[in-house]
Amino acid sequence: MAKAIMIQGTMSNAGKSLLAAGLCRIFHQDGYRVAPFKSQNMALNSFITREGLEMGRAQVMQAEAAGIEPSVLMNPILLKPTNDTGSQVIVNGEVLGNMSAREYFSHKKELIPDIMKAYHALEEQYDIIVIEGAGSPAEINLKADDIVNMGMAKLVDAPVLLVGDIDRGGVFAQLYGTVELLEPDERDRIKGLIINKFRGDKTILDPGVVMLEEKTPGGRRGAVSPHRSGRRGQSDRAIHQKRGDRSH
Repeated sequence: MAKAIMIQGTMSNAGKSLLAAGLCRIFHQDGYRVAPFKSQNMALNSFITREGLEMGRAQVMQAEAAGIEPSVLMNPILLKPTNDTGSQVIVNGEVLGNMSAREYFSHKKELIPDIMKAYHALEEQYDIIVIEGAGSPAEINLKADDIVNMGMAKLVDAPVLLVGDIDRGGVFAQLYGTVELLEPDERDRIKGLIINKFRGDKTILDPGVVMLEEKTPGGRRGAVSPHRSGRRGQSDRAIHQKRGDRSH
């Protein structure tokens, strides 16, 4: 059975996609068979696989980092927004239909078998699965029947790395607040905290990292990811927003 590790974020565009791609590349270079996975993605523009099926572009980039061909197994559910309150729902690369947000939330639990079938198929082929979450696990209004953050982590018993974006400001509040809003068993899944996009002298940040480790006990360690100017690792949502596309 494949090992799993999951990247979750304090918000959208915190750097989950890029960090997941980085882990895929590291594991690939170390000689492991590794594949990315995101149970549910939201993006206006999709990638068409060799079989003519649709999937999110972020997992395509991660597959490239892992040295493998993209497959819809890596992104079984894709939501393509049609307006402010609805999306076209694509399951296993094929259109299921259009749903309002409320309709989808009431229906999404029924898609767990599709998610797990795709995940287990990857498990049979690879040594490590790098899972990406969506948005934040602390969006408490969306936690019921969650299938993409802690809900997904529980389904496959995955440890979690939580990433915050220092560019947005308040990164310590992002990380600490997210951890505090989780249930005790969910907090136990978090094995490390990552401060993404840091610029400058890391020693200035160190006192905050130490305090964060003290306030979130349980063996969690803080890490700092330096800023890079490249844009390739942006999430699908970030890319579409910069292009003026509408997304949730």
